[in-house]
Amino acid sequence: MTITPPLAQQMHEALAARLKPSFLEVLDESADHAGHAGANGTGMGTHFRVRIASPLFTGQRRVAQHRLVYDALQEFLDAGVHALAIEIL
Repeated sequence: MTITPPLAQQMHEALAARLKPSFLEVLDESADHAGHAGANGTGMGTHFRVRIASPLFTGQRRVAQHRLVYDALQEFLDAGVHALAIEIL
């Protein structure tokens, strides 16, 4: 039997591999959005907050920094992540 890691952990691994962050935190805030648009009724896997610092952000405008994060997580967004809050540190 193969156990799939929680979505937050999968997203963390994707960001770590792509952006080589000096700080990274991925929080699943789905339970806080129960009953809201995009919630799937499980309290997991729809609303996330990413707190990240990466040397790849140096010299980049905020929109470019966010684009790097979105690009790294595109497969998750395509698969049904409804909301992504990004905090660049």
